[in-house]
Amino acid sequence: MGTLVLLRHGESQWNLENRFTGWVDVPLSPKGEEEARLAGEKLKSYRFDRAFTSVLIRANETLRLVLEAIGQTAIPIEKDQALNERMYGELQGLNKAETAQKYGEQQVKLWRRSYDIRPPGGESLKDTAERVLPYYERRIRPAILAGDNIIIAAHGNSLRALVMHLDQLSKEQVLELNIPTGVPLVYEIDKNAQVLGHRDL
Repeated sequence: MGTLVLLRHGESQWNLENRFTGWVDVPLSPKGEEEARLAGEKLKSYRFDRAFTSVLIRANETLRLVLEAIGQTAIPIEKDQALNERMYGELQGLNKAETAQKYGEQQVKLWRRSYDIRPPGGESLKDTAERVLPYYERRIRPAILAGDNIIIAAHGNSLRALVMHLDQLSKEQVLELNIPTGVPLVYEIDKNAQVLGHRDL
């Protein structure tokens, strides 16, 4: 049995400014750095065999701060853009409130939360899942089945795609799924890759 910890990066500078981030490489805010350290404190009783993260600095920095806090900086770390945040296309860099005023709150909610509706020039959650899940099946799941304890530091939507898969959520259920910054989500997975349970720390 392996343990899988999912961790959305701490608050980024653009989270703080209420802007669509996507693939723009924005650093953590001071609050985000503190959220990462606090996540590390919550994870001090865990021992990880390997870590996975996106190629974006906000996830990389979150993982670095967590591993420093728990004294496990020597574990193997694999970075891959398959775990990147969904690409928000023309919305990247725009203020979310101003975008809602321009296009309507319901339209923006559909772009942000729906499963298969793309923002202009960007990815839907379905598109994001189509890169996250093959990577998970190819690189991460075998390590869990081998009994490794894994931590993934990634993003709101790449993790939503993975949680949708692990929890077998419907397109309707995932609409309301929100993964907060800096809160470890711990999954216990058996030798058949079935989820035994999960909890927030």
